[in-house]
Order: sequence, then C-alpha cells, then structure tokens
Amino acid sequence: MTDEQTHSTLSLENLVESLLFVADGPVPASQLAAALDARPQQVKKALLALEQSYQERGLQLQHTNGRVQLTTHPQAAVAIEQFLGLESQQRLSSAALEALAIVAYRQPVTRPQIDGVRGVNSDSVLKNLLFKGLIKEIGRSEGPGRPILYGTTSAFLQQFGLASLRELPPLEPEEPEPTVSTEPAQETTDHLDYQPTPLPENGG
Repeated sequence: MTDEQTHSTLSLENLVESLLFVADGPVPASQLAAALDARPQQVKKALLALEQSYQERGLQLQHTNGRVQLTTHPQAAVAIEQFLGLESQQRLSSAALEALAIVAYRQPVTRPQIDGVRGVNSDSVLKNLLFKGLIKEIGRSEGPGRPILYGTTSAFLQQFGLASLRELPPLEPEEPEPTVSTEPAQETTDHLDYQPTPLPENGG
C-alpha cells in the first residue's frame, strides 16, 4: 500500500468496499489490488470478509464473469423501484419474462424459434428486451433467411443476481399429456381375451 493507505485507519476490507461503492460497474479483483497497492490474494480475502458481513443486509457482492460489484439485495428491488419511481417503467411484463426465459435457456435462439414456443409474434417483446440491454444479437442462423440469433447479456446476469448461466434453476421436465383412445370401449372379457374353462363332465 502507499503511505497514505498505510496510515489510513480503514482496513483493507473497508477500502475495498469504498472502491466498489464508487465503481461504475463490475471490476476484477486485480484492478482493486492495483489501486490499493495490495496483493490480489489479500483483496480476495477482503472480498470474502465483506461477503460474509453483508449476510442479512441490504447490500451484497455480485460476481459476474470474474468481476465483482456492490449491489442492493434482490429482495429490496420493489422498495427501491417505488422510492425511485421506476416501478412502472422497469418491471418486465409477463410476456417479456416469458421471452427472456426462452432466450436464457435455449440460447442461441432465433425469433421464429421463440415465436414457436410462445405461439405468438415476439418482435415487440424482443425489441423491448434489447432496449433494456437484457438480450443481444450474437450472430445469425445458417437456416433459411439467416435469422438473427439472440442471447442474454451480463446485464441479465446482474439483474437476476446470477454469477453465470450455470446458476439458472433447472427446468422441470414436462409431464406427457394422457392419451385418450378413440377406439370404442370393449367388454372386459374381450379386452382380457378371457376364455371360460369348460367344466369337467360328471362321471356316472
């Protein structure tokens, strides 16, 4: 550390917290270490201590693609939206959440594929998700017309508190729908191919 940092009454943990507070977004531990003239291992230890101290508090450390960011707790989202007057503007509609889930689990995925799953046109919903920065164009399919392929962004991970796509909850397997036979009902004996056993002749 520099002379100023050495003589500071703040611990490395508190200094790391201060840098995360003023950072514009997620930063790697190496950048924090360089700014504080500390070893990366020391910074990682400080981050672990911070993470433990934030349990059951309104702040948390969010790790995304090897970077860390100081964020508010997901359960505080509604209160924050109401306080900032963002509730009506930022909350995703059920249609947007449905399309976003399809992109998240099936990426890379095209709009026709999304439409096929939803059963409706998803053009306006995808434009909204693109505008919010939750999805992005990641290429084009080799299929007819070479439609655009969509995938999720780091902003998607941050908004939903995920470190990576591997943390997405597993999908529940779909139960097969019961089949209804169109054949006319048959008698039970026919169905079981039942043949009565002949009685033995009475000897006498």
